[in-house]
Amino acid sequence: MTRTTLPDLDRVSALIREVAESEILPRFRQLSAEDIRQKTGPTDLVTVADEAAERVLSPRLRDLVPGSTVIGEEAVAADPTVLKRVFGEEPVWIIDPIDGTINFAGGNPTFAVMVAYVRGGETLAGWIHDPCTGRTAVGAKGQGAWLGSRRLRVAAPVPVADMVGALSVRYAGEATTARLNARKPAVKEVVCLACAAHEYLRLLDGVAHFSVYHKLMPWDHAAGMLLHAEAGGYAALVDGRPYAPTVLEGSVMIAPDRDSWTTLRDTLYG
Repeated sequence: MTRTTLPDLDRVSALIREVAESEILPRFRQLSAEDIRQKTGPTDLVTVADEAAERVLSPRLRDLVPGSTVIGEEAVAADPTVLKRVFGEEPVWIIDPIDGTINFAGGNPTFAVMVAYVRGGETLAGWIHDPCTGRTAVGAKGQGAWLGSRRLRVAAPVPVADMVGALSVRYAGEATTARLNARKPAVKEVVCLACAAHEYLRLLDGVAHFSVYHKLMPWDHAAGMLLHAEAGGYAALVDGRPYAPTVLEGSVMIAPDRDSWTTLRDTLYG
């Protein structure tokens, strides 16, 4: 497989769907207290479904691309050195087996599976699968972002006062939190779902205009950022640097285009 060759996008979509149906959905609203654990705190959870889905999906993805490796959120929780694979030249699959675990554990259907295919520090393909609805957003670099036969497009640019989006202050730091809380009334509406995957789906559906995040783990953003770019959107770190799955610190802002990104950044951070 050459550097520019992609895995079979439909086959990956099918694998993700199969694992969601076998490992995630049967456990939804069926978890016991013993099936849920805290990792770093009460809002950072892992369930037996997260672990089972990652355990089953990892080797199946790895088998699709000989020589590829996997970075799974739960594997990194167990061994942080696994994250170093993102800096290599060989292909790597980045998996969030359940994005929105806190929702999943509470019986809220706002959760999803996220997978990205990365090589040489560049995201080449991404998938977001919503197990509860069965829909899968998929895209590849230079090939657009799709939901079934429908090509996805971000919302048209609008003034900041008309923008709707996700503006979390979690992980933002005290000074940034104070600034953003003071300035967020400048936008029309803030909708935070405790699930980046569904916030990306809102962007891809044109329902939301922006998102701002302050923790850049690649399993949370690599797939969504690729899909958003392929749907015509613009994103960058708030200091202007481009996003890449190898960027692990900073804050990222996502908007319909570069001009609206700049205006929103100046409004919130200027």
